[in-house]
Amino acid sequence: MKIQFYGAAKEVTGSKHLISLKNGKQLLLDCGMFQGRGSESALKNRNLGFDAKAVDYLFLSHAHIDHSGLIPYLVKSGFKGKIFTTKATYDLCRIMLTDSAHIQQSDAEYINRKREAEGKRLIEPLYSIEDVNKCWELFKTFNYKEEYQVDEDIIVNFTDAGHILGSAIINLKIKEGNKTHHLAFTGDVGRYINKILRQPQPFPQASTIICESTYGDRLHESIKEAKEKLKEIVENCCRINRGKLIIPAFSIGKTQEMVFMLNKLGINKEGSKIKVFVDSPLAISATEIMKDHFECFGEATKKFMQKGADPFGFDHLYYVRDAEDSKMINELEEPCIIISASGMADAGRIKHHLANGLGDEKNTVLIIGYSEPSSLSGRLLRGDKIVSIYGIPTQVNAKIESIDFFSAHADYQELIRFLSCQDKQVVENLFLVHGNIDALENFANELNSNDFYNITVAEPKQEYFI
Repeated sequence: MKIQFYGAAKEVTGSKHLISLKNGKQLLLDCGMFQGRGSESALKNRNLGFDAKAVDYLFLSHAHIDHSGLIPYLVKSGFKGKIFTTKATYDLCRIMLTDSAHIQQSDAEYINRKREAEGKRLIEPLYSIEDVNKCWELFKTFNYKEEYQVDEDIIVNFTDAGHILGSAIINLKIKEGNKTHHLAFTGDVGRYINKILRQPQPFPQASTIICESTYGDRLHESIKEAKEKLKEIVENCCRINRGKLIIPAFSIGKTQEMVFMLNKLGINKEGSKIKVFVDSPLAISATEIMKDHFECFGEATKKFMQKGADPFGFDHLYYVRDAEDSKMINELEEPCIIISASGMADAGRIKHHLANGLGDEKNTVLIIGYSEPSSLSGRLLRGDKIVSIYGIPTQVNAKIESIDFFSAHADYQELIRFLSCQDKQVVENLFLVHGNIDALENFANELNSNDFYNITVAEPKQEYFI
C-alpha cells in the first residue's frame, strides 16, 4: 500500500490523501479546497496532482470546505466512483458545495470584469452548479459505527469525531494479499467539553493512523475563562463603548456554538437589550439541518432542549438571509453583535461588516477560530493596522480580541487523550497532517513524550509504503 499527501501536508487546508493498492485500486481520503493564500491557493485548487478518473472511492470525513470543497472539481475532472460519508455530512454538503459553486461563479465574474477591461483572457469558475449536482448520485451515507463492505477488499465504518455535525474518523480495513491494513484517518478532531455536539468517540484499533495537528502547539482556555472573557468583551464593546461586536465565524459549528454560548450567558435577560444578528444564509440553513440531527448532540444540549429551551434562539436574536437586510445592519447606530461568515474573513458578508466597522474605535472584532496567517482574520490577529478589503486599504482602529475556546479543533492534550484509546504497540505508522510546521513538530514531541512512536510528519506528495 502506498500513501501520498496531496494537501494539508505541512499546511492546514486542502485535505487530500491518496491511497494506492497493489491491485491498482485508488482510495481518496477527503477532497478539500486550499484556502487563505489568494492566487497560490487558486492555482493549487486547479491541479489535483493525480488522475481523478483513476480514483475508485472517496471517503469524506466532514463537510468543511477545506475537506470537501473540491469534490465537484474531482467529478468535473472525471471521477465516477462512490463517495462514502455520514448522513449529516451529506446533508451539509448539499448546502455547502452549492454555496461554494455560487462563490466560484461570483469570483470569476468579478475577476473577469477587470481582465476584460485590461484585454486579458477570461477565466472560468473552478466548477459550476451543474458540476455540483452531478455529485449527489455518487454519495452513499451511513450512521456512525455502521460497518459496510465496500468491495471484497475494503470495509469502512465511521466513528464520531466531535468536530462539526456529521464529522467522523474514517476507519478502514483494507485486505492486500495476506495482510489486512487497519487504517484510521481522523479528519478533524473536536473538543472534550460540554458543547452542542458529542465529544470525540473511541475508534477501532488501527495499525496506521493519519492524524490532524491543527492545534498541536497550543492549549485552549477553560470554559470558565472563555465565558468570563466573552461576557467582558460584550460588556465593554456594546454596553460601555456603545459599539458593534463583529464576530467572523464559520457557518457550520462556530456560528451555532457562539449563539448557544450567548444564549447560556443570558446577555438579554436583564439590563439593556443587545440585538444579535446571524448574518449568513448558509449558517441559517446549517442551523436548520442541525436541528434535524438530534442524534449528534451532546448530553448537555439534550438536557437544555428537554427543558423546552431552543439552543439556537433567544430574545433579540435575528437570522438574516436577505442581502438588503444585511446592508441595513451596517447603517445601525445602536450597539449590536454581528456573527457572520466566513471564519477567516476572506469571503462572505463578514467582509462588508469589517469594511464598515474596522475604522471605528468603539467597535471590537472577536476572532473565535483558527486563522490561516495570511487570511484577513490572521492579519487582524497579527496586529496589522491597515488591511486590504476588496482591494481598498482599510484602517484598523477597532479593538481586536480572540478566544481560542471556541475552536472546534482539539488542542494537543485533547489529541493525545483522543489517541489514548489505541494500543500504542500495535500502531505501526502515525502520520501527522493538517498543521503548520510549528504545530506539527511540537505535537510530534508531545506524542513521543507520551510513548507514541513511529511518527512521521507527512511531506507533500512524497510516497510512503506501508
